[in-house]
Amino acid sequence: MIKVRVPATTANMGPGFDVFGMALQYYNEIEFEEIKQGYEFYSEGKETDIPIKENLIINSFLKILRKYNYEIKGFRINISKAKIPLSRGMGSSSSCIVAAIVAANTFLGNILSKEDIIKEATEIEGHPDNVVPAFLGGMVISTMVEKQVIYSKVKVPKSLSMVVMIPNFKTSTEEARQVLPKNYTREDCVYNISRAALLVNALNNNELDKLRVAMGDKIHQEYRKTLINNADDVFRKSEEFGALAEFVSGSGPTLMAIIHEDNSEFVDKMEAFLATLDNEWEVHLLKPDFNGTTVI
Repeated sequence: MIKVRVPATTANMGPGFDVFGMALQYYNEIEFEEIKQGYEFYSEGKETDIPIKENLIINSFLKILRKYNYEIKGFRINISKAKIPLSRGMGSSSSCIVAAIVAANTFLGNILSKEDIIKEATEIEGHPDNVVPAFLGGMVISTMVEKQVIYSKVKVPKSLSMVVMIPNFKTSTEEARQVLPKNYTREDCVYNISRAALLVNALNNNELDKLRVAMGDKIHQEYRKTLINNADDVFRKSEEFGALAEFVSGSGPTLMAIIHEDNSEFVDKMEAFLATLDNEWEVHLLKPDFNGTTVI
């Protein structure tokens, strides 16, 4: 049996629309086992009836095994630890894809290189901003040149913590894409370019006082916040409670606050505020994950 641990991810990250992603210390663990025939799929020990055509883990797993001519008569998959929520902007689909490819590669005798795994994962997901940090860990800038993924890691200060605020409602990536405008002004593009460059350099240089300006965005967040109940109120309170910056995680509805690890009162204050809102919110204090996906 092979057990794979894969981290949640947050993508887009302020001005880094479709480009920036970061792995977080919040994990799914998935077990893969070869059996004599058929397939079995469990989530935390309970058998599920997800049709095979809709099961991203199974399809990603089989795609790689078949592509590299590994004949498997049967298999059992169990999501033994299911932390990453679905449709919340925390990379649930990327975690499934990356875990499946890493497991398949283990069955194959680790014939795939790091670049091979990134390429295969991106082809399945359609974009690299979540799958690359999910696999490599840390904060990563990713882009595509034709079919090749080009990426570079950003140095994240160890003093930073991420406060993850997950509401009890979902948003779809498709809906979050539809609310975006088809065209942007030159001023808006320059605004985002300057903030994205500033964000990377501020993190690399540990200039935490610049993060609030660096997280500015005019490409996606203002439009997507209309789909997230009380997003502006949460952001205002986050700044009031001493956060360094806030952003929409992925396409939402999860919201993120970046805080200094010494801000010991932030979580309690935010939980108290969120309890006054109509929707229920789950709050987690997390550190960035720097290890990425591992076989354990």
